Amino acid sequence: MSEHGAGAEILVGYDGSPDAAAALEWALDQARRDGRPVRLAYVFEWLTVAGWVGPGVTPGMWPDEQARRQVEELVGKAAADAAATHPGLDVRGEVLDGPPALILEEASTQAGLLVLGSRGHGGFAGLLAGSTAVNVTAHAHCPVVVVRRRPAESDRAGHVAVGVDGSEHSLLALGFAFEQAALRRVPLHVVRAWQPRREQWSLRGEQARDAALADQRAEVDEALRRGQESFPDVEVTVETAAAAPAGLLIDASRNAQLVVVGSRGRGGLRGMLLGSVSQQLLQHAHCPVAVVRER
Repeated sequence: MSEHGAGAEILVGYDGSPDAAAALEWALDQARRDGRPVRLAYVFEWLTVAGWVGPGVTPGMWPDEQARRQVEELVGKAAADAAATHPGLDVRGEVLDGPPALILEEASTQAGLLVLGSRGHGGFAGLLAGSTAVNVTAHAHCPVVVVRRRPAESDRAGHVAVGVDGSEHSLLALGFAFEQAALRRVPLHVVRAWQPRREQWSLRGEQARDAALADQRAEVDEALRRGQESFPDVEVTVETAAAAPAGLLIDASRNAQLVVVGSRGRGGLRGMLLGSVSQQLLQHAHCPVAVVRER
């Protein structure tokens, strides 16, 4: 493993929902490949009319302790069941207190990978469609994988797809994608979508356009060189096109095991932590999405 948390645990945001169960199964499959421990984290958010309640509040504002015990039993059973069905894996669970996005962001500092279901209930209600997923994915201190529940998702035999635009974040995503393709022993499909300025499509004709696309391919080849040196057994295909990157990556995700992107690329506005391509993939990809950003 590389700088993406060698030996560090896989953290799973878990709330007992069907999508959280899919995220846990994905994480267990990943742990079986790379040997890392798995930690289930249920974020218990205490709400009152005054907002979030945590340690230090007055006794009259404490939440229902029975509900917390039920949560602890839920997480404990899920961890025990996962350990029983995946012998040899180190699986444990815990209940954390606070706003889910903030607590998961803090917990990610000790993780090598954070895995979330696309939607949940309780602390993760509306996860994918709302701001929580965007905040967690943008601010986490490790790569984040968002898993959308689909039948036989882990049985796909397809490739790992990755978007590359030459930005620092996309190069980090490329390194992560090489690792994942090598672990799964599947091909890596690299997508380089290029949206030229209008003057670049001017009257100079098809030859000029072909030359521009060749330049884009040369840039991709340069980025691929280091990954191919580290993972020589990974078969690599490259798709370069003058098109919207999100659309190409969504298409590439149809038969993929995983699609990988940087948190934002060259087109991102300064100060934005999650670009529009990443957000569109979280909403529309046909397979789990990994979003990689620098620690």
